[in-house]
Formats: sequence, structure tokens, C-alpha cells
Amino acid sequence: MSPDPAEASEPAQEPERARRLSSARVLDVDPLLDDPKTRIVVCCGSGGVGKTTTAAALGLRAAERGRKVVVLTIDPARRLAQSMGIDSLDNVPRRVKGTEGDGELHAMMLDMKRTFDEVVEAHADPARAAAILANPFYQSLSAGFAGTQEYMAMEKLGQLRSRDEWDLIVVDTPPSRSALDFLDAPKRLGSFLDGRLIRLLTAPAKLGGRAGMAFLNVGMSMMTGTLGKLLGGQLLKDVQTFVAAMDTTFGGFRTRADATYKLLQAPGTAFLVVAAPERDALREAAYFVERLAAERMPLVGLVLNRVHGSGAGSLSAERALAAAENLEDPRIVDQGGGKAGLRNSPDTQGSSHSSAPETAAPAPEEGSPADTERSVDRLTAGLLRLHAERMRLLARERRTRDRFTARHPEVAMVEVPALPGDVHDLAGLRDIGDRLAARRPERTEHI
Repeated sequence: MSPDPAEASEPAQEPERARRLSSARVLDVDPLLDDPKTRIVVCCGSGGVGKTTTAAALGLRAAERGRKVVVLTIDPARRLAQSMGIDSLDNVPRRVKGTEGDGELHAMMLDMKRTFDEVVEAHADPARAAAILANPFYQSLSAGFAGTQEYMAMEKLGQLRSRDEWDLIVVDTPPSRSALDFLDAPKRLGSFLDGRLIRLLTAPAKLGGRAGMAFLNVGMSMMTGTLGKLLGGQLLKDVQTFVAAMDTTFGGFRTRADATYKLLQAPGTAFLVVAAPERDALREAAYFVERLAAERMPLVGLVLNRVHGSGAGSLSAERALAAAENLEDPRIVDQGGGKAGLRNSPDTQGSSHSSAPETAAPAPEEGSPADTERSVDRLTAGLLRLHAERMRLLARERRTRDRFTARHPEVAMVEVPALPGDVHDLAGLRDIGDRLAARRPERTEHI
């Protein structure tokens, strides 16, 4: 019988696969976390790949290795608080209890509106700050204006870094479609503040009095005759009042955003791209790698999360399926105490009974040894089919990973095996941290 082509080709592929894997750079997070020059670690990637868990695990590992760490998450799912044993997170860093070692771990979750309020209060006199905070247009802007969350993430990062209170800041990026939107926040803010509408709105504030309102009305009429009808006079007044109050604060927004952007490019910052071994996630990861390079951001490597494994990798999918079929249909191979009752048996060939119609064997009685044996066979066949599916999944993940590695061989990578359940406490985060350390023994998820 000729060998199965799929099985014959698999050993031939192993040397090539091993060569590709050996040529890939291996990421070890411990030297990165231990280096006192590393002050900011930014975890970015597409949604649902484990950025929050990775950021928390890195923060815990750095703290237990002696550093004073704060983890800033922008993820509204509050998984970080739950895994760290904190009832809730807010805009103030909170100490995490239960850590080991001499370091400290703090955690916080970005409150977009509160951060905006803090900026206004810090950069305006009390009377002007009160007028801004009470302005209806400001309240809408600070609660959900497009890009506000990304900008405020930059603002909060700048605040934390300027306080110089922590050795390391770990940032979990916003859960937007592009996790690098926060890099564009300063540019978008500058475009907004320098735009025609803002210049038009700030002009009447500088003119003042009736002349200012007349200029505002003329300007609005020039832009579109229906704008006033659509927005309403009160909203236009709120916008004009807001712009007048914020006029002296706009420059500070832009200056701080630009300073934080330069901070992200500095040598003390490290970007980690987090991905899953799936086509779409690694396609996004490739985009992040290319975008970070274009922006001259310091990328240190890729965390490939939730990689599946098997403790029976030597059993191929093809052989597992063949064995399952043999167990499910006993006529495929010779079984039982002998071959006398089976078609094509040497004992029956050429005899007067060889042409007799084949009689189906009676079904075994329930509870009999034969029935028990068939139940075991069916169960074993089911497990073999599950193993075959797992091996096919592993093959897809390897191919997807190898394509990324071939496209970006310069990117160091560490693989984190998939866990059987969610991470919900410090022990789980500590386990993830161990798996992120490249020198740790690999622990593979078994089926």
C-alpha cells in the first residue's frame, strides 16, 4: 500500500519549518522590564487579542522584579480591575495589593471627561474654568467628541510621565478600530484648532461686543445659509462662548500633545504589538509594525497571544482521522477473533460459500461486553477527530505566523500559549508574565 501523500510530505516540511522558526528573533521581556531606562511600554494591537491582559501581566511582572509601576488602561470592559482584585478603577492610580517582591503596582482607567476637566482646571483661572465646565457645548465635546478619547489618553500619559512618580508606565491603548489612533490625536487636534471654523469663531471673541456677534453672524452666513437654522441660535452662542473661554488654552493643548508625541518617540519608550495567530489579527499587526516604523516609534517586538498546542503533536491529523474511521466501521480492517466471517478472508475464498450474500452481524445486546467495546470505540473515534481538528488549527496558526515572520523578519516575537480559561486574578497574570519571558520553560495547552 502506497503511503499517504499528506503524511509523506509532512516530514519533508519539518526542516524548512524549523529553519524559519530558528531564524526568527525571540523576544524576552525581562531585560526590557528590568532596564531602568525603559520608562513607558505601550501595548497596541487590534481589538480582542489580549492587550489589556498583556499590559497587566507586564506591569505585575515589572513590579515584582522591583520597579514602581502604573498600568493605564483605556479599556471600558474593566477586566483589569477584576484581575487585580480592585472593585473599580478610575482616573486616580490605585495601589494593587497582593504583589510579591519590593516593587509596587498601581492601576488606573482613563476617565475621558474627568481628564478633560482636569486640563481645563489646571490651565485656566477659576472663573474661566467654571464658565468652560458649565458650557453645554464643552460638556458634549468632553463626553464624546470624535478623537477626544485618544487625545485624552495622550494627555493622561503626559501627566503621569511629568510627575516622575513611577519607574515604569504601561499603557493599554484605546479599543478603537485602529489602536494607533492616539498617535494621530495631536495632528487632528491641531487641524481642528487651526481650521477655518475655529478661526471664524475666535475672531468675534477678539473683536468683542456687538461687532463680534455681527462678525460671527456674517461669517456663519458666508459658510452656509442653513447652518444657523440647523444648529439653532443658542447652540451657536454656546459654541462662541466656549471658544472665547478656551482661546488662551488651545495653545497649551497643542503644545502638550506635541510633547507627548515626542515622548513616544524617545528611547525610553517601547512599543509592543499584541496579536493572535489569526489572519486578520496578524494583518493588523503588520500594519502597526509598518506604521510605527513610519512614525519612528521604538518597536521592541510582537506578542503572539493564545497560541494553541497539543501534547500529541506526533499524531498527524490524517492518521487520527484514519484511525477514527477504522474504529467507526469495523469492516475497514480485520478485527475480532479471526477472519472467518469477513469478506475476502482466505478461509472463504474459493469455497462453495464464497458467493453467498453477506449477512450483517446482529447488533450486540445493550450492556454486553461487545456493546461496551463499541461504546469505547465510538468515544475514542470522537477524541481522534477532535485531535485532528486541533492539528489542523495548529497548522493554520503556523502558516499564518510564518507569513508574518517572512514579511517582517526584523520583529522579535514571543508566543504565549492559550489558556483553558480567562485570567481573573493576580495568579493568572503572574502565569502570563512567566509565559512572556522567553527563557521560561514552554507550557503548552493540552487537549
